[in-house]
Amino acid sequence: MTETQGPAHKKDLTRRRMMIAGGAVIAAAGIGAGAVANASTGAGGESEKKNGGAGQGEACYRLTSETTEGPYYIDADEIRKDITEDKEGIPMTLRLKVIDTDTCKPLKQAAVDIWHCDALGVYSGYESMSQGGPGGGGTPPSGAPTDAPTGTPTGTPTGTPPTGTPPSGGPGGGGGGGHSEPTDDERYLRGTQLTDKHGYVEFRTVFPGWYQGRAVHIHTKVHVGGKMTDAGYEGGHTCHTGQFFFAESAVLDSAKVEPYSTSTTTRTTLTEDTIYDQSGVTGGLLKLQYQKKRMARGVVGSITMGVDPDETNDGTGM
Repeated sequence: MTETQGPAHKKDLTRRRMMIAGGAVIAAAGIGAGAVANASTGAGGESEKKNGGAGQGEACYRLTSETTEGPYYIDADEIRKDITEDKEGIPMTLRLKVIDTDTCKPLKQAAVDIWHCDALGVYSGYESMSQGGPGGGGTPPSGAPTDAPTGTPTGTPTGTPPTGTPPSGGPGGGGGGGHSEPTDDERYLRGTQLTDKHGYVEFRTVFPGWYQGRAVHIHTKVHVGGKMTDAGYEGGHTCHTGQFFFAESAVLDSAKVEPYSTSTTTRTTLTEDTIYDQSGVTGGLLKLQYQKKRMARGVVGSITMGVDPDETNDGTGM
């Protein structure tokens, strides 16, 4: 319940995506004075309640963009709210709401997965594939070859890249190249929860770091039609596979805080990312709130996902 990448991941607009997106972001609360709020244009208006609910008569949401699953998804069925497992990083509360874009009603008992790298770009389950390389906290490539002439770069690869592997993808994952089998038993920064009757879930995690080839992001999936068993959430189908993204200003603020500040990995900006479709909230851009000079104390991220529960979008064919 894998990530190839390229222009094909940007799906055509559907009827529901053409609907007005009034209030597409949940309002985050409890940050305090002097907070910084980062969101895309057109995100949540005054009609939204302070607790993040949509007001009566509010316009329907847009269908949230589908993206690739990525190579490092693990169907671990770790049903839990706190996914940090003592990983270092800026504390983050991620508040998500899931609604049916056709009816604008919340989806209750939907299983929401999230997974992301740690503060230095390492994914649990794949540590040996990301540590010490472009995807981890190790030293990145040193740049152009020392014998390259000055002026116009001449280091463009002449060979043909493997099928499905994007130019910007790297060992850190999330950039494509098909699903990879786990290399270890670690499962930090991964978890699943069921939405409540109002369509909400909340996770406690850490602000993700970055790795070569991708902007800072969090992966997500929404499953419907299944049920909880002793083995976890089973049955049903995946109706949404997407990613959440972070405003550049927030990423730059995080880079001033340890351990993020120790990373030597080349960072891809939001506008350079080949997965983010530049559509703001519809494309997964989170609303973030935190105290600018005290970001280390914590960040609240929130968004509403408009999904079609009748569709199947597992992100493995993109």
